[in-house]
Formats: sequence, C-alpha cells, structure tokens
Amino acid sequence: MKKLAIGMMSGTSLDGIDILIAEIEGTYTQTKVNQLAYQTYPFEPSLLEKIRKGFSIKTSSSELLCSLNFELGEAFASAAKRLCEETNIQMDDISFIASHGQTIFHIGSPYDGLVSSSLQLGEGAVIASRCKTTVVSNFRAADIAVGGQGAPLVPYADFILFQSETHSRAIHNIGGIANMSILSKGCLADDVFAFDSGPGNMMIDYAMKKLFDKPYDEFGDTARKGKLIKAFMEELMSHPYLKQIPPKSTGRETFGDQFTEILISKYMNYPKEDIIHTLTMFTAYTIVDSYKRFILPKVKIDEIIFCGGGSYNKYLLESIQKELHPIEIKVLEDLGMNSNSKEALAFLILGNETLHMNPSNLKQATGAKQNVILGQVNYYFKGNL
Repeated sequence: MKKLAIGMMSGTSLDGIDILIAEIEGTYTQTKVNQLAYQTYPFEPSLLEKIRKGFSIKTSSSELLCSLNFELGEAFASAAKRLCEETNIQMDDISFIASHGQTIFHIGSPYDGLVSSSLQLGEGAVIASRCKTTVVSNFRAADIAVGGQGAPLVPYADFILFQSETHSRAIHNIGGIANMSILSKGCLADDVFAFDSGPGNMMIDYAMKKLFDKPYDEFGDTARKGKLIKAFMEELMSHPYLKQIPPKSTGRETFGDQFTEILISKYMNYPKEDIIHTLTMFTAYTIVDSYKRFILPKVKIDEIIFCGGGSYNKYLLESIQKELHPIEIKVLEDLGMNSNSKEALAFLILGNETLHMNPSNLKQATGAKQNVILGQVNYYFKGNL
C-alpha cells in the first residue's frame, strides 16, 4: 500500500536539515518511491553554534549534549511541519518520519579504551510528539551492536535505487565525508561493496570559511586558481585512515575543524588559493586511490554517479575524471534526481524497511556479523487510555 513519508537528516557538512516528502510502497527490490518535495532548512545560528561546540572534545559537555538532543528533536520536527505547510501536505497524512539525526561523534573501531559507538542526536520522541506520527531514528546502533561500524548504511538504499542488470556502477556521495557503494552488474544485496573513502567537502568548507568567509568553494573556482603545496599534500596523504582496509568509516572526529585548523595554520604563509587547491586535490586523491586500490582490481566499473554537495564542485569532478578515465563520470541530476536529497531519501527507505521489520544493513559494507533491523521506533498514541 502506498504511503506518504518523510526522510530527514543533517550531514557532517552542517548545511542544514535536509528533508524530503515522498510516496513509498513495497519493500526490498519491490520498493517504489515517488519524491514529492525536498528542501534544506539552515539551522538557527544559536543552535548551529551549540552543535559545533558539541563536536569538540574541548567545548562539549554531558550537559550540552543532553539538551542538544532535545533541541535538535524540536528543530527536526519544525522542519517537517514547515515543509508540509509549504507544500500543502497535511501532517495527518504522513504515515511515518525517518530521521537520521545529527552525528556528533562516531567511533567506527575501538581505540584508547573506547568501544565502537556512534552518537546521533535529535530525539525521536520529541519529533513523534510534535508531528503526531510514528518516527524511526537512531539507525546506526543496531549494526554496531552486532560488530559493525554503523556505517555506511546508505548502500542498502543505493542497491534498491540504482542496481542495474546491464552495467556496473558506483554511487559516490560527496558530503562532509565521501562514501561509495559499488553495484556490480546484476548484483544482489549481499554483493554490494561500500565504505567511506575519506573527507569530502568537510576540510574544504572549513578552509573556505576561515580564509575567504564563504561557506564553500562554488564550482571549485577558488581551487582552480591555486597550485599544489607539495609538502602539505604529502602530509595529508600520510594520514593513517588511507592505509586502513575496508570495511571502514570515518567522520568529523577524524577530518573535522580541529584537524583542518592545525594544518591551515601550518601552511598559512602560502597563498590562500593554494591551500584550497591542495585540500581539493586531497579529496580527489582519496577518492581516486580508493577505486584504484580497493575497487578496480575486483570490478570493472562502467560509470560513477556522484551526488551530495561535492558533486557540484566541477573542478573536483574534473580532477577525478582525469585520473579514472575512461570510466564515465555522471552526477545524479543526469538520472533526473536531486544530488542533495538522496541521503534523506535513503533513510526514508531504511525507515520503511524498519517498520516492515526487515533487516537493512549490508554486512560487507559495515563489517557486521549478521543482518539486523535498523532504527528505534517511537509510536504516537492518538487515543485515550
């Protein structure tokens, strides 16, 4: 039966709350989705500042995170209600909301006495109460509980949306972090190979804000003007994450503001455009290196479809194309879809599987020991006891 549903998330780039309304019916390979509306709503400046404080080990606190969980729940609920109002869709007609929340910290593998874990804030109970509907949230915990890294989870949706019987393709999202799903021709869900290649826009965006007071490098025009700082690039390329073997995942705790700030300060004597150029080349390098080392020896890829904010960075994609020729490089818009909305759509699909009590983690992507039903469900009670 066809249902109206909402998918929501806020990525590591902190662009805002991505929210999508779609019709969905069926499950697994019978899933059919029709996107009706999409929007990104920026965070209120005061809330954005709290999120940034929550990211930092130096400025975060249990008190801050406790409050932030409920504040983000309110923000996500407000975004859902706002999009419904703007599109004349009744919230009463929404069957469920799937909310990824805001990742605050992610520990993919144990270190220094810490266990694998992941923290996404945006309390599902608050969203359910304000929107008066069922909410699925906290998707990563179940996978981690069975030995996975809790990421990447989007490859399940990539399989549902993009698997082809005629050619092999990769779906590569360039958000704050970049990650790919490898879909070989005629593959089954258990054949999907996926992992985080490394930083996407995260380091570039931070440097653009600090050096040019701009939120991002539009079309890669700033990077195009610069030159490579060899010592800077060599230092970036020595990062231990690049040496790890998939399955692997990473996040802001590894390639975030603090890490980037230290590096920028070290190379501040160079032209600002050169710093942006080098960071852009590093993102390109991590993506190209991932294909050359981990993918192409196993699968002949016919095309790579890029999505996420980084897919609009023309200079970045040109740099990748140059190194991966003759693989065809596309963006999600070439398939008639929206690059920015795909992650929200993915969690809507995952939420639909959760409510049908179907597992939706891919073991070969996360490293989990078994398939599990993802997410925690908050039901809204409309009656009286």
